[in-house]
Amino acid sequence: MAASKLQAFWNHPAGPKTIHFWAPTFKWVISIANVADFSKPPENISYPQQCVVACTGVIWSRYSLVIKPRNLNLFCVNMAMGGTGIYQLSRKYLHDRASETEEAAAMAVAKE
Repeated sequence: MAASKLQAFWNHPAGPKTIHFWAPTFKWVISIANVADFSKPPENISYPQQCVVACTGVIWSRYSLVIKPRNLNLFCVNMAMGGTGIYQLSRKYLHDRASETEEAAAMAVAKE
């Protein structure tokens, strides 16, 4: 039974013998790097970079379910990219808002 499942995986149109398997597999490095950046200070996060990561993930997630052969590895990696990109954007946005609030409070105190 296990041998037949392994053989089916090996011979699948999006299996390890094709680029349809290896391209998304190597794309996981981008998502892993983004997860590693969760410990970075929010002021070091780049809006343009994370917008590209998030948009790429969202757009290509849909595409990965429409193409033939349906590629679930591609779908999963793009969902991870979209999720990590959106999370990083939210961290940056919340940090920027908090900084603006602190600056406004400091200016109000300085005027008094």
